[in-house]
Amino acid sequence: MAQYTPMMQQYLAIKRDYPDTFLFFRLGDFYELFFEDAIKASRELEITLTGREGGAEERIPMCGVPHHSADTYISQLLQRGYKVAICEQVEDPKEAKGVVRREVTRVITPGTMMEGKWLSDKENNYMVAIAEVDGKEGVAACDMSTGEMYVTSFVASGNAALDEALHYRPKELVLFGGLVSRYVTDLPFTHLRSEEVAEDAAQQQYGQQAVELEPAMRAAVNALLYYMGTTQKRSLAHLRLIRRYESKQYLQMDHFSRRNLELTETIRDKTKKGSLLWLLDRTETAMGGRLLRRWIERPLLHAGEIQQRLDAVEQLKGDFLLRSDLRECLDRVYDLERLAGRIAYGNANARDLLQLRHSLEAIPALKQLLLQSQAEVLSRIAQGMDDCEDIAAYIANAIVDDPPLSVKEGGLIRTGYDAYLDKLHTASREGKSWIAQLEQMERETTGIRSLKVGFNKVFGYYIEVSRSNLANIPEGRYERKQTLANAERFITPELKEKEALILEAEEKMVELEYQLFTEIRSEVAKHIPRIQALAEGVAAIDALQSFATVSEERGYTRPQISTTGDCVIREGRHPVVEAMLDKEKYVANDVEMNEQDRQILLITGPNMAGKSTYMRQVALIIIMAQIGCFVPAVEARLPLVDQIFTRIGAADDLAGGHSTFMVEMLETRHALVKATANSLILLDEIGRGTSTYDGMALAQSVIEYIHEKIGAKTLFSTHYHELTSLEESMSRVCNVHARCEERDGKLLFLHKIEHGRADKSYGIHVAELAEMPEQVIQRAREILAGFETGQAHRTNEQMTLETLWESAPPVKTVVAESTVQVQAEPAVQVQAETKMDEANAAVLRELSDVDLLQMTPLDALLKLNEWKKRLKV
Repeated sequence: MAQYTPMMQQYLAIKRDYPDTFLFFRLGDFYELFFEDAIKASRELEITLTGREGGAEERIPMCGVPHHSADTYISQLLQRGYKVAICEQVEDPKEAKGVVRREVTRVITPGTMMEGKWLSDKENNYMVAIAEVDGKEGVAACDMSTGEMYVTSFVASGNAALDEALHYRPKELVLFGGLVSRYVTDLPFTHLRSEEVAEDAAQQQYGQQAVELEPAMRAAVNALLYYMGTTQKRSLAHLRLIRRYESKQYLQMDHFSRRNLELTETIRDKTKKGSLLWLLDRTETAMGGRLLRRWIERPLLHAGEIQQRLDAVEQLKGDFLLRSDLRECLDRVYDLERLAGRIAYGNANARDLLQLRHSLEAIPALKQLLLQSQAEVLSRIAQGMDDCEDIAAYIANAIVDDPPLSVKEGGLIRTGYDAYLDKLHTASREGKSWIAQLEQMERETTGIRSLKVGFNKVFGYYIEVSRSNLANIPEGRYERKQTLANAERFITPELKEKEALILEAEEKMVELEYQLFTEIRSEVAKHIPRIQALAEGVAAIDALQSFATVSEERGYTRPQISTTGDCVIREGRHPVVEAMLDKEKYVANDVEMNEQDRQILLITGPNMAGKSTYMRQVALIIIMAQIGCFVPAVEARLPLVDQIFTRIGAADDLAGGHSTFMVEMLETRHALVKATANSLILLDEIGRGTSTYDGMALAQSVIEYIHEKIGAKTLFSTHYHELTSLEESMSRVCNVHARCEERDGKLLFLHKIEHGRADKSYGIHVAELAEMPEQVIQRAREILAGFETGQAHRTNEQMTLETLWESAPPVKTVVAESTVQVQAEPAVQVQAETKMDEANAAVLRELSDVDLLQMTPLDALLKLNEWKKRLKV
């Protein structure tokens, strides 16, 4: 680096330690970027790329952003997954010998954002670490902006730990040890080797809480703390509580189900509007909104906890005045969690402290309202609520009511807080008063009415006289200081003396105010645990009143927890669709499922008739009940569901190398492998991604497996009308259909689910509604008529498949030692074999002997394809 200037050598030395970041290098009022950073940043941020001399033969690529607006540019880089290292001047340029000393004071990454304007107010900003120790995988999730830390563990098999990590929708992932080769993700991630991380980091931060963690959990927490510590280079004192949990404490939903049910964002455009969260979020505070999101993503499984939330919602729903007063109080509360985080972190300004004060001043009234409630949850929260009045009073006594944004320019501290600061204020005021009096006196003495006393940072205080009035100045009265085009500026010894006193007082004031402010902030930081505990209670109240507000406005009903496992919903509605329809009337539907004769509802009917909406409606009503909210129904008696699986809609997973049908099979397999008798399964059009007979065989096989092996309550939508005959052979399968009527040749969707099977599929009618060309519609009707009368021409392959299907022996289901086998009637089997050659008979024998329960849907598909190729026509 000898050819570069000393400053560029300093830059390159620092950059060498941060090769994977954009280095924002402070030069005066700008952050500058050089070399490859500059080229890439100019492209990403759409700013001008320039160059500068740096000692080498060629100019160095350079771009920069003003330091006062750098946050906007940094945010753009973070949103794209980049990291930014902030390199500040850590030495006063006036005292520097040679190049001003600079150091990286912080590395900002997508998972370590702290500033509110970079974050969504009602969404957590999680960073997650996964660590493997002794056959277990620990998962630790932390939102550094709020101080929350969650930790759990799994047996090290499959992708359970990664699935749990993705549940948090983290902005960044830390993989500890040898997990990089196992887990592939598009998330920004950092790999930490075991020798890098101190084993006692968690214990130092959390004390006994960390000691009680199992090794895999502690390793994951250690990894997070190490990463945050090395990037932030400052105290993380607001990380004080570890929340340990088991995933089985909550209703489980995999990624597919959360997406398909649109719990927090829509499938189409990934926005909040149109999701369940959008409907239920009437929270007044940011922390209440974040808690509500977490509740929706993790419904409860403990009946007692659910009932307590429902009690609170019932109380608030029925007392409009109480709810209205609570909302008014909550509206005055700022984001206590993130305020506490910034205070502990050391980057809170005086306005943050003012927001904290105003928030705390609203708590006593909130607490008094809650104490009047009869609901156990509300009164318990109120009784345990520390209103932190002493903290509010301390801030009110120290910080002025309207402080500036900057903490280094004075004007922060209230008069009376510090005696010496008050003296400096007095000296400054008296000096400025003397200056004002000087101006009046000089005007009278000289007779120059336009004479004025001014000030600037370069020349200090001066007396300015216009050029036309210079002759009126008494000889020797002033010393010339500066000549302007139309005026002259002067000073006097007395003016310079007063100037020195005023500027010295103001400089000392600014320094002292900053020192006092940091002391005040540090004192408030000692009470962070109290503020965080208060924030937790306020957030819970806010989420509960949000449930109550929505429930009252939309006429929702309190659900009952079924002790028999039955699921009975009278006049249920899809909550989000109903809200989106606004003034249009939503057609309500009943649902009845039990473990005796209605375990599986087989739903038939045309597309657009409302089958998928009906299925989602059941799942959302159950989720709403298990988060403690009232539900859109006249009556709801619901079981506690441990898991929800959905296979609704499909799309290619091109990045993963999976077709639509493969995605369908993978999602279905996940449900069949993981579900229990207490789960809810929603399957929509299984098998439609392949040929008719392959798809029908797979669909029936899946139904049989759920019926005999799993016992889960299932809603199964299908266009395969042949499957409706399963109601006759399976005791717990029940046919329902989406009712439609044909009027004057037009199809009318009634969106009503009724008992029994659909009479036909109405596919051509739906195509007509889609305004398919009339020639296509007419030809389709002709072909359909031919199929129905058996006159249509069929290819040899079609004839062979139909012959196989029709000549295959009737099946009966035999259950023995939890294994479902398909057996053929001997007489029919002999008859079939006489009609087919030896190769076809071998295929049929394999078909009759296959054990469906030992095959995945994908295995079954592959086997069917093999048999198809071996058939001899």
